[in-house]
Amino acid sequence: MSEPRSPEAVHNRIATLRVDRGVTRRELADALGVHYQTVGYLERGEYAPSLHLALRIAAYFDVPLEFVFSLEPFPRIGPG
Repeated sequence: MSEPRSPEAVHNRIATLRVDRGVTRRELADALGVHYQTVGYLERGEYAPSLHLALRIAAYFDVPLEFVFSLEPFPRIGPG
């Protein structure tokens, strides 16, 4: 059964990308010019970034915007 989805929900892979690249929340925040708690809010889906911030996040990880953000939940990787 799927979770109810807010029409405003923005899903992301920030935490996965950050951990895969060995980057701390503070390091990512410093690179983006935001508070480290903002990165936590973004990762948990408690805050949807501005378009400008979303583009900067994608550029930081050198991936397309659609690889980081989606209006639909990303499929789980590995055993569910």
